[in-house]
Amino acid sequence: MPAPQSAARRTVLKGAAALAGAAGAGVTLAACSTETNSGGNTPATPTAPVELGAAADVPVGGAKLYREQKLIVSCPAEGRYTAFSAQCTHAGCVLDKIVEGQGNCPCHGSRFDVATGKVLRGPASAPLPAVPVRAENGKLIAG
Repeated sequence: MPAPQSAARRTVLKGAAALAGAAGAGVTLAACSTETNSGGNTPATPTAPVELGAAADVPVGGAKLYREQKLIVSCPAEGRYTAFSAQCTHAGCVLDKIVEGQGNCPCHGSRFDVATGKVLRGPASAPLPAVPVRAENGKLIAG
């Protein structure tokens, strides 16, 4: 009788190990999720005009990330602005920072040129979508 009991115990332990592995995989997938880093189900670009704030907040030759609005605005020359979606084209995470002219995706490490939207480092392969932007009465309006 001892043999059948130990075989049954091994089966239970294997089942428990399989469940623990599945739970661990779920945690791993959750860590790869874009839930906390994306705009959820909102579109990557504004569907209506969005006021971003003072145009002076974007330095000439620099860029500013408007994470809440999921936009990056750069100013290549005085009074000229370009804007791109700040939602990564790989998995939809919102970029978290700009470092040396590159927008960083916190989920998988993609990098984008903030002046052109071009992919500098994958896994993203598509550039950031351009968004119309204009300065009006000293304020930036995107969309």
